[in-house]
Amino acid sequence: MSSIGELVCTYACLILHDDGIPINAEKIGTLLRASNLKVESYWPSLFAKLCEKVNVDDLIMNVGTPSTNNAAVAAAPTIENDASTAPSDNKKEEIKEESDDEAMFSLFD
Repeated sequence: MSSIGELVCTYACLILHDDGIPINAEKIGTLLRASNLKVESYWPSLFAKLCEKVNVDDLIMNVGTPSTNNAAVAAAPTIENDASTAPSDNKKEEIKEESDDEAMFSLFD
């Protein structure tokens, strides 16, 4: 669940970007004050630092697409392929077959 601070700072950054105004903590804070919105003091500077490091147009155009440089996604296959942590394939098949059989019987009862 995201906080109100995240949401309003996101909107403020989008408004500033759309108007061609450089995104910085001062401008975000000014926009929030003009809107009578109060957030924790760290949110505007956090979003300003984020917008300095990334291209906002790219963020807007790639909403919902997976990132190719996401470390968590890249690490996930190695964790799943580790034999010591992954359940055996036979166990997965047994569980799936049982649940399929049970589902079929419950449809006709």
